[in-house]
Amino acid sequence: MACAFRSVARVALVIVLLSVGWSVSAQYGTKNGDWTAYGGDLGHTRYAPLDQINADNFNKLEVAWRFKTDNLGPIPEFTYESTPVVARGVLYSTGGSRRAVFALDATTGEQLWVFSLNEGPRGEAAPRRLSGRGLSYWTDGREERIIYVTPGYQLVALDSRTGRPVPGFGKNGIVDLKQDNDQIIGPLNGEIGLHATPTVANNVIIVGAAHPSNARFKRNVKGYIRGFDVRTGKRLWIFHTIPRPGEFGNDTWENDSWVYTGHTGSWSQISADEQLGLVYVGIETPTGDYYGGHRPGNNLFAESLMALDVKTGQRKWHYQYVHHPIWDMDNACPPVLVDVMIDGKLVKAVAHPNKNGFLYVLDRVTGQPVWPIEERPVPQSDVPGEKTSPTQPHPTKPPAYGPQGVSNDDLIDFTPELRAEAIQIASRYRMGPLFTPPVASKREGPIGTLGWGSTASWPGGSFDPEAGTFYIFSTRSLGALSIVPRPSNVSGDMDYVQGSALTGARTTAGAGSAQGGGAQKPIAGAAEAPPSPPTPEGGGGLNVRGLPLAKPPYGVITAIDLKKGETLWKVPHGDTPDNVRNHPALKGLNIPQTGRASSVGTLVTKTLVIAGEGSFVTTPQGRGATLRAYDKVTGKNVGAVFMRVPESGSPMTYMVNGKQYIVIATSGTVNTGELIALRLP
Repeated sequence: MACAFRSVARVALVIVLLSVGWSVSAQYGTKNGDWTAYGGDLGHTRYAPLDQINADNFNKLEVAWRFKTDNLGPIPEFTYESTPVVARGVLYSTGGSRRAVFALDATTGEQLWVFSLNEGPRGEAAPRRLSGRGLSYWTDGREERIIYVTPGYQLVALDSRTGRPVPGFGKNGIVDLKQDNDQIIGPLNGEIGLHATPTVANNVIIVGAAHPSNARFKRNVKGYIRGFDVRTGKRLWIFHTIPRPGEFGNDTWENDSWVYTGHTGSWSQISADEQLGLVYVGIETPTGDYYGGHRPGNNLFAESLMALDVKTGQRKWHYQYVHHPIWDMDNACPPVLVDVMIDGKLVKAVAHPNKNGFLYVLDRVTGQPVWPIEERPVPQSDVPGEKTSPTQPHPTKPPAYGPQGVSNDDLIDFTPELRAEAIQIASRYRMGPLFTPPVASKREGPIGTLGWGSTASWPGGSFDPEAGTFYIFSTRSLGALSIVPRPSNVSGDMDYVQGSALTGARTTAGAGSAQGGGAQKPIAGAAEAPPSPPTPEGGGGLNVRGLPLAKPPYGVITAIDLKKGETLWKVPHGDTPDNVRNHPALKGLNIPQTGRASSVGTLVTKTLVIAGEGSFVTTPQGRGATLRAYDKVTGKNVGAVFMRVPESGSPMTYMVNGKQYIVIATSGTVNTGELIALRLP
């Protein structure tokens, strides 16, 4: 009898485990072969349970169709970052320099309709121009709508069948996002816009905000978060990311700095858990990416992850990753919603990669860390007027996926001679651990702080809900940062500005394309900067004889087991750059594959991790880039397809009429924006 009971118990346990396994993968991951959100689903897992394309046939992929975006605006676009969505056999995306919206037959690429809004001077003043990251799809089973934000910061709802604005939404299908924003924003104000897609959850559209970089004024537009009714466009709520008097967190803005400080928006993707009724919003740095002397205090909710009630906008919890931010670690990556078994318990978590190389893993119901996050002492700023936080949060698990801090051990070491030169160059700069503050450049002492560029940027990571594994591409590229007293002949009211702000360039490696949009213009009256040395790939502008100052790998894909908080594998991603492979100082040396630094997104399927390369390299097939596939369990490279042009968006996949497709946005240098669809013969 006892044996029979144990057998029944085992059967019951198997049933429970199968149920738990089903629940882990049921809420997230794509459904029915579609890809209905920027990240595949509202949790941004970038996971599709498809396996028609696998390790055995990946190399056989061929072009199914191509779609050029050259005619979707007054000028061609060379930075095409959109990720399309697919629903019921139709592909929808943005494209072109005017951010047109179009619908294609997902099997042939045939254009079904196109919508373009000419915003005139309003669009020309926008800080986030071009095609943006894409759009959102919504349906209640009867209606289907496409929702997107224009460069001029207007929210548009289109009928997905015709491409025409929805009459009952806002005013003739359009909501002016510069209105009803609890602050005065003129129609031609160029301080606010959005490159990301809006998020639609529980019939609410959630919209963030993006701003220009290199601020010279401490007074700027604030990046509030708002929710709108998906049917009418009516504003339902607003969340003040810089709290007002009486609101939680206002006391963290000392000396009434909340009054004039701006930015602190959300320019990345926003995730949602419709079952919990929560949206997860990563907040950026306040005004002054690298100087905060005018805003003393911890500055909530800057560089925090927010959980907001989707219906009311009420704050349910927050976690601030960086106190008093002055490193521009502004939550570029989407939060990824993950359900994993940890120590025998099913945990609903949010995994949020950051530019600083940490993956923060929090319980998405309570906001509590899944593994301890310790407040540790950090170096303090010596810039006059600056007051940095004495401690910063450091996750204990999982290990950092990207480089953190800089020492001589991080410098190029191909040969003893190159290493000695690198040490000599680095000696002019301040080096130290993560959170080493920027230097105020002066005649004596260090001329800047050495730091890593964005180890992970806007493409973010991906998650396999069946295996509980998180994947992220990161880069290694050293750059120098300094701040200088604002010259009297340059307009502004900030005491210090970024050292390169006088020429409109950015010195921090990897940060220049983090948010997209138009090029920065030099400030009138500023002194002309001396010519910069050639910037080698992975070098971030600092180099040794044209070679990167940092040692490789320059680009890496990391797999992280979220059941245990451990790294499973790391592989260099991308061919060795031409300037390294062909450098005369390295002739005769066996240089292993270095990977390449760029902004690259990963896609996970039933068996593969797929990612492209974000820059050109010379290959046996010619100059171009490669779309690669890795075994998601081992990291072994199991397939490669030559692409004429590099990846500039993030790959996605879908199934229509029994055929699996992979679509990727490409562009670069002289190559204009194009969607390329691949499938098996």
